[in-house]
Amino acid sequence: MPDISTGHHLPKLRPDGKPLHPSWLPRQRRGATPQMIGRYPDYDVLSTADTWDEATRKVVLARLDEPGPLRFFDESQEPTLRAFCDTVLAQDAEPRIPVAEFVDAKLADGRLDGYQYADMPDDRDTWRLVLSGLDETARETASGVESFAAADLATRESVVQRFADGELSGGSWEKLNVSRAWSVAMRMTLSGFYSHPWAWNEIGFGGPAYPRGFMRLGGVGSREPFEAPGATSEDPVRTVEQEHIDG
Repeated sequence: MPDISTGHHLPKLRPDGKPLHPSWLPRQRRGATPQMIGRYPDYDVLSTADTWDEATRKVVLARLDEPGPLRFFDESQEPTLRAFCDTVLAQDAEPRIPVAEFVDAKLADGRLDGYQYADMPDDRDTWRLVLSGLDETARETASGVESFAAADLATRESVVQRFADGELSGGSWEKLNVSRAWSVAMRMTLSGFYSHPWAWNEIGFGGPAYPRGFMRLGGVGSREPFEAPGATSEDPVRTVEQEHIDG
């Protein structure tokens, strides 16, 4: 593990302006996390599953099941969906949280968020247009590339950055408010990722508190008996704030 007291893992202090690959974090020793790395290597939220009520336990453990085939997106769209989810979530190695399957199931079952931007199509149509637009932009960006999924990581990250900045245009993007499309796509992507116990292990989240409840009411820094300390005592928020002051 590098010396993080120097702050050289922070994007602002790195030559390329990008964050250090999370492989600098320890290997997960207990339970599972995406790519088996994380800040809480000895923490496994599933060790407290016996404190959850039966309905909660059933719902959470079902998220660990082997995902089935996609039902909403077709075979031509699936590679781009997976490439997009892996790129925006930096899931570049196994084990991966099956976010593509979560997004697909939500759209296939019509379990949408209950609201829609006035200037946007239905979320299902938005997703189809986004995937089409990603393929179109990848073809325009890199010579010889047939799809977003076929592009190299640098190209995919460049396209995603332009998507996040609302800078994409032409083709399918003309049918969307691009900034809102980014919001729609990321809302569903992040919701799927952080609904999974492996993501909870990665961030040290204690999981469902019903009917167990909480004992510690001391605010930030006060851990429950079932919570584990991080592998480093660094407070990333204070570190970033200090860099702004020093800079």
